[in-house]
Amino acid sequence: MISAFTGEYRFLSNFFIEPDWSHVEGEYQVLKCANPDDVAQFSNLTPAQCKALGRRVDIRKDWEPIKLAVMYDLVLAKFREHPTLMAMLLNTKDQKLVEGNRWGDRYWGVCGSQGENHLGKILMKVRDEVRVVARGINHESLRKVRP
Repeated sequence: MISAFTGEYRFLSNFFIEPDWSHVEGEYQVLKCANPDDVAQFSNLTPAQCKALGRRVDIRKDWEPIKLAVMYDLVLAKFREHPTLMAMLLNTKDQKLVEGNRWGDRYWGVCGSQGENHLGKILMKVRDEVRVVARGINHESLRKVRP
């Protein structure tokens, strides 16, 4: 099990700055903005600054039901767009990925042995999808085989 996204597993974190200097945290916070004028404020901010700013903006009314899907799409894009990161994710094999933390996030991660670990679950789902694609099998062919 990988129990925290630090050290050699820092690349799994949404705070990891990708090779093109973007990060999932900033993209996620931008997408939850209800007011398009708020989006420009996120430019050139660190992941931590984006997270803090994201707490102060007006949030889209439809955010709660779509936020997991948005996060999935962003994490999937991160690994599809960066082959080195994709290889690193695949190198985690079948280990359980847990976004362990000490800051009390029990929605995206686990703190004090409690939490829903949604980010870890998304990463494992993305890893499974990337593994299938890496083997040259696409989802359309899988759908044709499944009953």
